Amino acid sequence: MKSLYIKITITLIGVASFQISKAQDSDLKKMMNSSFVSVGIASLDRLVQDENQLACSSLKNGQLNIDSKLQSRIEKNNLKSIVYPSDGNYFGKWSEGEKIAQSGKGATWSDKNEDVNGGSCYNCHQLDKKEIAYGNIGPSLYNYGKLRGNSEAVVKYTWAKLYNAKAFNACSAMPRFGHFKLLTENQIRDLMALLLDPQSPVNQ
Repeated sequence: MKSLYIKITITLIGVASFQISKAQDSDLKKMMNSSFVSVGIASLDRLVQDENQLACSSLKNGQLNIDSKLQSRIEKNNLKSIVYPSDGNYFGKWSEGEKIAQSGKGATWSDKNEDVNGGSCYNCHQLDKKEIAYGNIGPSLYNYGKLRGNSEAVVKYTWAKLYNAKAFNACSAMPRFGHFKLLTENQIRDLMALLLDPQSPVNQ
């Protein structure tokens, strides 16, 4: 099954590398709809792009083709969608946040609705200096809180970035963890502690 996902990923990367005509786009959609089936919680509605995804999939001469007005509108709409903690409590336990950052579990065809998702943070970011396996798609987050402090502005920005990164960059590769309910409010609190708690390994 893993090899199948790899082949699909390679195919999609290949498709995204050049501009396609409307007819080709129609053929592509037909191929996608006929090639995928709903299995468990992985349903076909995942193939339907919202305005944000559609805009950030538009290419011209192999380059992202999104005008500044559309980008600004998308970012403003995403910013409006952010839900901050109703009780004003932004922090959980950094030790739980580390588990979430390490975990890539969840949201696949073999998972259940009640299963707990991970954040897969290490797939894209460096966080703890002791962890040698991490990605570099995103910036290093080591010393995140140590460098930025914990002012109200930093706390709210960090929460918003975890909740919906598209509010700051319409075509960010970072998942919209809160927007799509990939992570719970408590899980986001734990990740906040991982990033900002002075005792967290991130800030050592």
